Amino acid sequence: MDEKRSGMRRRWLVVLSLMIAIVVLLSILGATVFKARPPIITVNEITLRDFDLSFASHVNIHFNVSLDASLSVNNPNKVGLKYASTFAFLDYRGQIVGEAPIPAGKISADQTLPMKLTLTVMADRILSNSQSLISDLLATTLPLSTNIRISGKVTLLFVKMNSTQIPSQL
Repeated sequence: MDEKRSGMRRRWLVVLSLMIAIVVLLSILGATVFKARPPIITVNEITLRDFDLSFASHVNIHFNVSLDASLSVNNPNKVGLKYASTFAFLDYRGQIVGEAPIPAGKISADQTLPMKLTLTVMADRILSNSQSLISDLLATTLPLSTNIRISGKVTLLFVKMNSTQIPSQL
């Protein structure tokens, strides 16, 4: 009888030791290799698609601009990334003057996903700073920057981890 009990105890100890080892191994992998990393956003190219500026009088100014942006979103995680819909913003001298929607989607592990966006400039917002705009246009420069934030979740063995991109600017 005692031999059966000690043999049974040994089996349970072996099973329990294996379970503990697996939990420790998964914890180490989860904290290192499978740690949730933010996606890397690269702005490849911004092209001026439409630019229309006309002065009918001192009071009436017509301004319309659209920009095409080519982005690359890289998922450095070892598992797929599912991200929520968001927006890309265009900034002129500290004020948001344009935006483009980025639809929700998925990026596989270690994949780079190309994106094409059309940023629509809100003319009333950029014209509200007309003194700076006129001086910038006369100087043939327009200091614009983009701000993109992508938030997502990676799932590893039924555990969801957040992965958020810190806003990137160009």
